[in-house]
Amino acid sequence: MKRVKVSRKAHFNAAHRLYRKDWTDAQNEVHFGKCSNPHFHGHNYELIVSVTGDIDPDTGYVMDMKVLKDHIKAEVEDAFDHKNLNIEVPEFADLIPTAENIVVVIHQKLKKILTPGQELEVVLYETPRNFVSYSE
Repeated sequence: MKRVKVSRKAHFNAAHRLYRKDWTDAQNEVHFGKCSNPHFHGHNYELIVSVTGDIDPDTGYVMDMKVLKDHIKAEVEDAFDHKNLNIEVPEFADLIPTAENIVVVIHQKLKKILTPGQELEVVLYETPRNFVSYSE
């Protein structure tokens, strides 16, 4: 069977603050710099979601891209777009919303639609030059 990777791009805009609640503002400033601004800051996140798997001989698809698009919209775009991640997104109530943690949370939310034998990779661009990726 031929394994193929299919990918979908998406984006969302969100604010966050990198800080630990148990540290002073001075400690947070040392570790997180301007990203620990108590008034938060925002990013225009770009997302690439890739599913690798066998081509279904009946459909010719690895995955129906509309299904992937709709799942990304429901689980990521609707949940994160124009939100303050620290305050409005439950997954970050006790988790620092670094790019690393955001990409893992997104992966966990999206992997629910995989079928056996499929693999998921999520790449998250926080800026055009800073990005992280996660796959299991």
